[in-house]
Amino acid sequence: MHSPRQRLLVSIATYKERDNLEPLIREIHHFAPQADVLVIDDNSPDGTGELADELARQDPRIHVLHRAGKLGLGTAILAGVRYAMDQDYTLLLNMDADFSHHPRYLPALLKGMNRKDVMIGSRYVPGGGTVNWPLSRRFMSWGVNLVSRLLMRIPARDTSGAYRCYRVSLLRKVALDKLLSRGYSFQQEMIYRCRVARAKIGETPILFEDRRAGTSKVNLWEAVRSLSLIIFIGLCATFGLGNEAQ
Repeated sequence: MHSPRQRLLVSIATYKERDNLEPLIREIHHFAPQADVLVIDDNSPDGTGELADELARQDPRIHVLHRAGKLGLGTAILAGVRYAMDQDYTLLLNMDADFSHHPRYLPALLKGMNRKDVMIGSRYVPGGGTVNWPLSRRFMSWGVNLVSRLLMRIPARDTSGAYRCYRVSLLRKVALDKLLSRGYSFQQEMIYRCRVARAKIGETPILFEDRRAGTSKVNLWEAVRSLSLIIFIGLCATFGLGNEAQ
């Protein structure tokens, strides 16, 4: 396990996740009691933000950022990155708020950080997988990962998963100001920018599970737009074109 002197921040972006939030934080602290948890809420109409504030009043390990509206997953993750840098955390671990990323994998991700700068909770290494996904979704995910691995030369099997731990000192070297993505392509571009910053990237297997409560935020138009952006950035990287390749 990582050194107890290292400060760990777990960031969770929320929008209408009231039913999941409290049990998720409870499970996070079961597997990583030393973790601070940052809830980044996009003005959820179901009261997720208010519940987060109540939990923060009860537990000093919980912190809350309120945003004006639904601004996108990429900007929420960036908000967590900047919070981790501003507050001098050692590690930043991002995970989804709907239990598709189960906290039981936290110890393996943190153990991997002894040797790596980025650890990915991976569906596509031996022992990993997805639960109850239709064939169409499996095919789409496989295709997007293949394209991003080939074009961006990312040394990882799962480039699109959001369950990741970053070394904050590495994030300080990443060209965050060059990030173009705000939606689903953010994960691929972020890991690409980490590779450009010479990050040591590792993976540990996870089973990706369907959400326990609430509704999915998947948007077909955003998926198409994100794939186009992945291809654009990947081609720039392949042929060394413009600032997008650096």
